[in-house]
Amino acid sequence: MTVPHSSAFGPTGPVPPGGPAAPADEASPADQAAPAGQASPAGRAAPADQAPGPMGRTGAGGPVRLDGPWAHRDVAANGARFHIAELGDGPLVLLLHGFPQFWWTWRHQMTALADAGFRAVAMDLRGVGGSDRTPRGYDPANLALDVTGVIRSLGEPDAALVGHDLGGYLAWTAAVMRPKLVRRLVVSSMPHPRRWRSSMLSDFAQSRAGSYVWGFQRPWLPERQLLADDAELVGSLIQDWAGPRTPEFPDEETLDVYRRAMSIPSTAHCSIEPYRWMVRSMARPDGVQFNRRMKRPVRVPTLHLHGSLDPAVRTRSSAGSGQYVEAPYRWRLFDGVGHFPHEEDPIGFSTELINWLKDPEPDR
Repeated sequence: MTVPHSSAFGPTGPVPPGGPAAPADEASPADQAAPAGQASPAGRAAPADQAPGPMGRTGAGGPVRLDGPWAHRDVAANGARFHIAELGDGPLVLLLHGFPQFWWTWRHQMTALADAGFRAVAMDLRGVGGSDRTPRGYDPANLALDVTGVIRSLGEPDAALVGHDLGGYLAWTAAVMRPKLVRRLVVSSMPHPRRWRSSMLSDFAQSRAGSYVWGFQRPWLPERQLLADDAELVGSLIQDWAGPRTPEFPDEETLDVYRRAMSIPSTAHCSIEPYRWMVRSMARPDGVQFNRRMKRPVRVPTLHLHGSLDPAVRTRSSAGSGQYVEAPYRWRLFDGVGHFPHEEDPIGFSTELINWLKDPEPDR
């Protein structure tokens, strides 16, 4: 598979953290959107969830609160409001989406988990979907506290965390920072943060595959590129990163859903901010401190899933993550699948996930 056209974002090589770009935590007044409003008593999305534009039709719930067997609501955690979709009863499984998506990426797993006796909750990360768009707080430590705060707000003692892409990065982080709140860990399409950092800096092939991350370091332009032509680039990225095994994913309707969600005001800026921090902080004290903190081993059973044809995160970048886990660790490679195994092969992914969650003694 060819490398995705992520060079549309700009440079394909490392950008010096001290370069001319503005710091990640300095957003323009136009990008510092006020927190999204609360949901109405009727359960309809607040105005912040409404995206303008001519793309397709949007139901009463707007582009985020999509209809289905799940229920939508908001919860407060870590000083912000987070939109969640939930389905089922039983042990909590908290699902964390990646870029450029939102909670809906877990629609297949939510129904499968509920049918298997779990309480499936998919949350929108800070700045995305129906959650608050704050002007600060997009470093991984704070985003991980968002996740663990949602667990507490749901009234649960712990959760099995399932994260894809950026959500996987945050799941790794939460398992290190708040191990008592993480019962089990499942990561898809994302290496351990220390492994990600070393691969982006020392592996030219991974640096080239992740060229979109380097391109994000420029101010203003990446946001405009994401939103141009009704967020056409969002659809292009998902198509380019998907593998050839399942040609039915993504279809045009699915791409329209993700494009509408990205078109909500300030979402593009907030979606990019975590990646800006990940690069610009590498030589700063906060980034060095975070990297040292992540030396602590993960001590909860971990399932690591990856598509064999993932063009955005190379297999060998993820494969070495087991060295940071001092607990049962299982590596599972999905043959012929790209960056979105949970959507490209939803049955296979859900089966692997549920069998592992139900295994009382997961193997190393």
